[in-house]
Amino acid sequence: MTDNLHYGIIGNCKSAALVNKDSSIDWCCLPNFDSPSIFANLLDKNIGGRFAFRYPQASNVAQKYLKRSNVLCTRFESEQGIFEVIDFMPRYLIDGTSNFHAPSEIIRYVRRVNGFPLINVLYDPRLEYAKGSTTNKDKENHIISVVDIDKFDIIFLYSNLSTNKILTGNQFELVEDLFFCLSYNEKLVLPNLDYAKTELEKTLSYWRNWSNKGAEYQLYNDVIHRSALTLKLLSYDKTGAILAAVTTSVPESIGEERNWDYRYCWIRDASMVVKVISKLGHKRIVSRYLNFILDLIPDKADQLRIMYSIHGEKILAEKTLDHLAGYEDSKPVRIGNAAYTQKQHDIYGILMDAIHTQIVTYPNETDKHEDLWTIVKGLVMFVQKNWKFPDKGIWEFRSNDSHFTFSKLYCWVAIDRAISVAKIFNQWKRVDEWSPLCKEIKQDIFKNAWNDSLQSFTQSYGCSHLDSSILLMESCGLIEASDSRFISTVKAIERELMKDGLLYRYKNEDDFGIPTSSFTICTFWFINSLIKIGETKKAKKYFDNLLSYGNHLSLFSEDINFASKRLLGNFPQAYSHLALIEVALTFNSMSIS
Repeated sequence: MTDNLHYGIIGNCKSAALVNKDSSIDWCCLPNFDSPSIFANLLDKNIGGRFAFRYPQASNVAQKYLKRSNVLCTRFESEQGIFEVIDFMPRYLIDGTSNFHAPSEIIRYVRRVNGFPLINVLYDPRLEYAKGSTTNKDKENHIISVVDIDKFDIIFLYSNLSTNKILTGNQFELVEDLFFCLSYNEKLVLPNLDYAKTELEKTLSYWRNWSNKGAEYQLYNDVIHRSALTLKLLSYDKTGAILAAVTTSVPESIGEERNWDYRYCWIRDASMVVKVISKLGHKRIVSRYLNFILDLIPDKADQLRIMYSIHGEKILAEKTLDHLAGYEDSKPVRIGNAAYTQKQHDIYGILMDAIHTQIVTYPNETDKHEDLWTIVKGLVMFVQKNWKFPDKGIWEFRSNDSHFTFSKLYCWVAIDRAISVAKIFNQWKRVDEWSPLCKEIKQDIFKNAWNDSLQSFTQSYGCSHLDSSILLMESCGLIEASDSRFISTVKAIERELMKDGLLYRYKNEDDFGIPTSSFTICTFWFINSLIKIGETKKAKKYFDNLLSYGNHLSLFSEDINFASKRLLGNFPQAYSHLALIEVALTFNSMSIS
């Protein structure tokens, strides 16, 4: 199996870094997820910059996460000697407070296991997306790296290895444990090896405690926990936002231009994440996200956008970085995302579903109920005004709007869940007021989205294109799994959209041609639908195969190449991991082995 996204992710809910399985940090933005990169070897191997260890004699290099944590260990072995690089970004509760210690820094602890390996350090930061020239300066007890463009930026590297050995990159004999502390801020107290070990212990303890709050499962327990830990890394603790991914411009297909910046919070993606993560018992991430939403909508008349920056900003102007070659020469490299201007009506229902889940799961948390009830009424109002109009849909077509079935489905979800919330709050007048609309939208979908000749629901009203997103009709509650129309839709989608064990999201031409890779979440949706209609053996075969396409750490990107099964698209992808968890939970709930 080919897999070029052989990365582990480390982070602390403030920023993150991707560490190649050979130890090279090839992507990192500091101080925050959406800051300019300091290492971007992922997007340009010539000028992007990286931070790696080289051991030419190594006969074996293996990478794993330390148990139940987001601490990554890369182990190098040869007859000459063995050492490990343990990478993490510190995160833990400050004693006696509810505040987290999560500095904008990476710690690399090099542990000599035996022998005396001859190694090199390759330290090559390129600040501000590798624009301009970054200069490394020896300050005796640390190194500063400064960029020479109009926008000043600087980072600091501390180590017990001599600055000369770091800057020259010359080979040296590893005779003792080393530490490297790469910090966005100058350290007021010089860090040392004991500091690095203490930060490691506290960070390990934090992640294991967090992971242990989740339930244990008979089936697929390890991949559930790894996916949950990954989703946690995609949350931005300062605001509660949840990112779609930590990268930009990793293409859906090599050489094409479907390259987008995913370091933002899509209301759809994030709301689906919190709904799934709440099922695992992780309460704080759900509460923080809803606070993010409450902060976004201070005005009752303020319309919800499809996406925001992790800080809550609404304007996400898109531009290209033409000086970067792109991932395997796939241009352009984009920052910002023009999709922020789009209208996508499904976000109302997806957010409403997350709010409904919060209220049902934690009914005694009444302090937010009045605020949430205000949002519920506002979302209903927007659906009442907009559900009959076309939009851009879940796949963010940049051309003409259509009456997408998925958008209509989630408009129905918005009203259905709002009615349920109204019942919980004893707002019976609203129940009576909203029920006819709920019925009207449902009837509209069944009338206009069904194609009798195809025996399937279709992508949009009156068209003949199939779309994997309509598989969510059953899980949303619009239709029963036993309904012949849903069963025949699942079979039609398998027949038309399945290729080599993976699913197209759709096969009709869009703004950039016909998709040439599988959108990972779609295959998970399909597997879940197979389970629901009783085809469990087939579903399990598909699921086990799909899990094998994850990388060496069971991480998934946005897309998978049909033929090679190579991971493509931004990474790691929240959508993919939330859907993985959903399918695994479905298997467990039905006791399928």
